[in-house]
Amino acid sequence: MRRLLTAIAFCLLSIPASAAEDPVDIREWEVPYENTRPRDPFAFDAMSVWFVGQRGGYLGHLNVETGEIMKIDLKEGSGPHNLIVGSDGVVWYAGNRTALIGRFDPKTNEIEEIPMPDPAARDPHTLILDEDEEHIFFTLQGANMMGSLDIETREVTLIPSQTERSRPYGIKMGPDGSIWVALFGTSKLANIDPETMALREIELPRAEARPRRLEVTADGKVWYVDYAKGVLGRYDPEAKTFSEWAMPQGESARPYGMASDSEGRLWMVATGVSPNVFMGFDPATEAFFGLTEVPSGGGTIRHMHYHEPTGAVWFGTDTNFVGRAIVEPPLTD
Repeated sequence: MRRLLTAIAFCLLSIPASAAEDPVDIREWEVPYENTRPRDPFAFDAMSVWFVGQRGGYLGHLNVETGEIMKIDLKEGSGPHNLIVGSDGVVWYAGNRTALIGRFDPKTNEIEEIPMPDPAARDPHTLILDEDEEHIFFTLQGANMMGSLDIETREVTLIPSQTERSRPYGIKMGPDGSIWVALFGTSKLANIDPETMALREIELPRAEARPRRLEVTADGKVWYVDYAKGVLGRYDPEAKTFSEWAMPQGESARPYGMASDSEGRLWMVATGVSPNVFMGFDPATEAFFGLTEVPSGGGTIRHMHYHEPTGAVWFGTDTNFVGRAIVEPPLTD
């Protein structure tokens, strides 16, 4: 039987009480397709949320108002890893095991598959749209590449990483249109000029760091979570300086999913503790706040999406739920 979980967090004994004040309202919807790893939900609007079933090989859709969940089966063995939704409602997904980017049109129920032009580009990983929705930029972790897809022509351009086994992972766009990538296999970030596709790498201050996801705030600063050491970091591209803060759980935090809101606050999940802990960080006070245990436990929360109109951060869990955390008041007309 499907369960709906809601929780207001508990204060963790090892965490200062001040950090757990003002807990976040989290609600979860159980996905009826067992053990399919629902992940990377993307809110099209307040009531329509798309996600992928990585182990189940499907696109999923949640009707937030009714709680109804439906799925669209993909090619066998596709291993969909991530999706994004355009302003036209079209869903784009990464065929992680079939070396393609897929396009699903909910109006026609048609699926188009765009193959990678190089057999080595075997595993499209995480996708983002540019502001004009003319290009999709993406990472390929195992292939050690990054790439772009021209939406009109369907032309794919691939960029090999400069560092072997660098594992390009999280990807975000800055306010100037430049592309930032977390190189999970290294202690580096990568920056791509979207016009020339020129690539440069930036060394983090600690060689043992392993950045996994990242965010770029409106001021152009790049924030990353260090999965290996439980650290939140910030890189200022203009000043070329770094700042870092140890997370409340220390090295056991294993921070993974990450998002930023309209106020420039960072949201992240400690996945190395059970249950997983969702939390915020305010750059103005340089403090963590709102620590909230994920009611289903989470298992691992791998990616998050912030939907500004509703002030919500969406996430999927390895415990087979799609979740929503309300981090800001919704926008009003």
